[in-house]
Amino acid sequence: MTENNHKTVLTGGCQCGAVRFAVSKVPPKVSICHCRMCQKASGAPFASLADIEHEHFTWTRGKPATFQSSSIAERDFCAACGTPLTYRLIGGPRIEIMTGTFDRPDRVVPTRQYGTESRLGWVVGIANLPSQTTMQNYGPEKMATITSHQHPDHD
Repeated sequence: MTENNHKTVLTGGCQCGAVRFAVSKVPPKVSICHCRMCQKASGAPFASLADIEHEHFTWTRGKPATFQSSSIAERDFCAACGTPLTYRLIGGPRIEIMTGTFDRPDRVVPTRQYGTESRLGWVVGIANLPSQTTMQNYGPEKMATITSHQHPDHD
């Protein structure tokens, strides 16, 4: 149960586990944003964001640091590990959560795109690139030597 007295539907957090959150409603809008500001904020070719009303969102462990990325918006991130967590319009009723921070990112599927004026030309073709699993890339011997310091996808 979250402090907003709604049933938890989805949870997530940063890479190190210092900051965790819960949502009590399935986000009604999940999008990909290609704008240059989202590219810089995510360190990726685009950001994927799940939009939810503040009343259905709560921080359950720790509090994020905040960067005011423009005159109208703030972005929350973990001060300990740097994971980008959210995008918020200042004073707005909603928060947009980076979908990769959900424990089950497969449950927040994008249905629209924004900022397409900055979409990188090669993004459209990534599904057709040759691919490998992590095990195929590193091999079992190398994988056996790796110790993850990442927080598990659950509390």
